[in-house]
Amino acid sequence: MTKAVLVTGGARRIGAAICRRFAEAGWRVVVHYKTSGNVARKLAEELPDAESVGCDLADLDAAAAMVRDLAERLDDWRCLVNCASVFAADTVDDLDPETNRRAMLVNAAAPAILAQVFLRSARASGGRRVVQVTDQKLGNLNPDFFSYTMSKAAAEVAARMIGMAADDGDRVHTLAPGAILASHDQSQEEAERSHRLNLLERRTWPEEVAEAAVFLAEGPLANGQNLFVDSGQHLLDQNRDVIYLARGSGA
Repeated sequence: MTKAVLVTGGARRIGAAICRRFAEAGWRVVVHYKTSGNVARKLAEELPDAESVGCDLADLDAAAAMVRDLAERLDDWRCLVNCASVFAADTVDDLDPETNRRAMLVNAAAPAILAQVFLRSARASGGRRVVQVTDQKLGNLNPDFFSYTMSKAAAEVAARMIGMAADDGDRVHTLAPGAILASHDQSQEEAERSHRLNLLERRTWPEEVAEAAVFLAEGPLANGQNLFVDSGQHLLDQNRDVIYLARGSGA
């Protein structure tokens, strides 16, 4: 039997890097997508042992059904990486209800349900692992992207609570990346500047986050570990998102 991993949001960006790194480590990879079906299928074809599966995580019933279906088919499903998320702008003094609703569904409620169903139903010979991707923002708060940050905080707390109730041998971890790829309305040039606003003054790359995800899945770690991969960004006190800090300072 080949150990398997499901990576939500695995078709693009950091999720795709995570899929590739798990494949390199010898895992069977299930690439989840919402609308990027062609991209997900192409990635799965490129990997040694992979498949793709589509689901809108805002549909919580469909998300749970996806996990139950995989649990029936995969003989040794050891890891779930909750990487998919939505990232839209609103602020602490102007919460947008629809932005908030979707962020809380996709970024917080869906990962919790996926983890719960996975831990209840997946068959795994080496213990099961949940890796919940959060954000360094939780250690370095600012008022930008209010609903997104709120949802990631909820996801982090949910992961900790689920981990507290996990069976012996199962582990639930959180993984907090910093600024990695161009996001929101950034250009690549802006990303190059803003993503160096950390203690090491260097860019953090998707491959580093992917390596950390595999480590959390395979390493001899106690339950409930949190790992920042952000070149020290969470140790700073940044009163705005780095997108706006770079624009305001001309860095």
